[in-house]
Amino acid sequence: MQKVCWPYFDPDFDNLGERIYGPPCRVYIDNDSIQDCTVVKVNSENKQGLLLEVVQILTDMNLIITKSYISSDGGWFMDVFHVKDEHGSKLTDKTVINHIKHAIGTSRRESDSVKANENANNNPLEPPLIDHGEHTAIEMTGTDRPGLFSEIFAAFADLHCNVLEAHAWSHNARLACIAYVSDDSTHAPIDDPNRLASIEDHLSTVIRATADPASNSTHVGHKENETDRFLAGQGKGCMNSNVERRLHQLMLSVRDFDEPFCGGSLSLFSSKLEYCERKTTSVTIGSCEDRGYSIVTVKSRDRRRLMFDTICTLIDMQYVIFHAALRSDGADAFQEYFIRHVDGRALNTEGEKERVIKCLEAAIERRVCEGVKLELCAENRVGLLSDISRVLRENGLTVVRADVETQGQKSLNAFYVRDISGNKIDMEFVESVKKEMRPIHLEVKNEDSAEEDRVVSHEPLALAAAPQAHRFSLGEILRSQIERLSHNFVPTK
Repeated sequence: MQKVCWPYFDPDFDNLGERIYGPPCRVYIDNDSIQDCTVVKVNSENKQGLLLEVVQILTDMNLIITKSYISSDGGWFMDVFHVKDEHGSKLTDKTVINHIKHAIGTSRRESDSVKANENANNNPLEPPLIDHGEHTAIEMTGTDRPGLFSEIFAAFADLHCNVLEAHAWSHNARLACIAYVSDDSTHAPIDDPNRLASIEDHLSTVIRATADPASNSTHVGHKENETDRFLAGQGKGCMNSNVERRLHQLMLSVRDFDEPFCGGSLSLFSSKLEYCERKTTSVTIGSCEDRGYSIVTVKSRDRRRLMFDTICTLIDMQYVIFHAALRSDGADAFQEYFIRHVDGRALNTEGEKERVIKCLEAAIERRVCEGVKLELCAENRVGLLSDISRVLRENGLTVVRADVETQGQKSLNAFYVRDISGNKIDMEFVESVKKEMRPIHLEVKNEDSAEEDRVVSHEPLALAAAPQAHRFSLGEILRSQIERLSHNFVPTK
């Protein structure tokens, strides 16, 4: 009998490095070293994009990062985060702590497969999307103007599209919107090419219908266009920080980092001077010649998700972060990043430095809404968003940001609104709106205040407040017009 021999492969050979040197990613949670916060330490083999993945995980858990030290020079990645929960307390829930360890460890193990998927994608910067299977994702970018949100939602209703989820930002007279829609009769994704083309044509016409002729010079089409854009894809959806990163990318594509022009379509600023006065972010760029780094220093007001906004912008602009430090004193935040371009060079030209400065300022400021947040809960139906946004527009309010999601049969809507002339809304007046809208559940939050100091009343909406003779009763008009359009509003349980 002929003897057959073949080499032996140890099935544990692939894990040999881990068995010798330990696991490739170690996550430590320390609740003892610091009295008022929890320390999260991450030690791992360095991979491009790993820092953003870790920050995304902490951000999606609504954790507040008060201080951070990052070092990823060479082949090893070492991060330290001082975090608190959304109430400003240390992390004591064992479930939350275990989830952090598991999520970061899983993210590290799956980084290679995620990178492969991104390389296979036409847009390597586009964040991985979750396939919901029941939605058609539509992305729109263009020039903002008063009432544009209302017109977009009205167009969806005319096109027989049911909006299941939508997120929209406006900044510096630019708009970016991501909507997840289905057919209103079949509740299925829209995959007919002819219908998608019709939706594209209709929405493109709405977005470009602006009074400023200069903004109409850009062609409206698919991915290859850079200013006014429409993208549709069946079964794609973004959740949590993924959709926010995509909104950052869309706003970057329409150059919202450029100062707003003074024209008829400028809804949020009455003048360029007012825009300059509102800027609270300072970005400077220096150099570390010994190591070939560019040093980006950012000073701004502190807020949640600040670190995520800064890091994802640098990464999407093709820069690698080697070292970083972040600290916050409660009101203001200081960030410092040591970066190089992916090709290994530092920022050498003044033009490149100026672009990085503008993009970081825009990334930090575009999320901040200096207006009033209105939260409404209603039974979901086709045309609901169109009706609500039209009532707001007809009463002199412009939507500067919108977050809409569907939970079961309910539609949870958050609209950030400002006076259409750019003036601030009187909060006493807005609180009277809440008291007057008795059949409708409405929460009002003043986004001009610090996020930690915002207090929302949860008292029952009982008797309506006595109307003030000198004040225009927006609450009464909102209630009457919305009730006339729909009787589907229900109180939140």
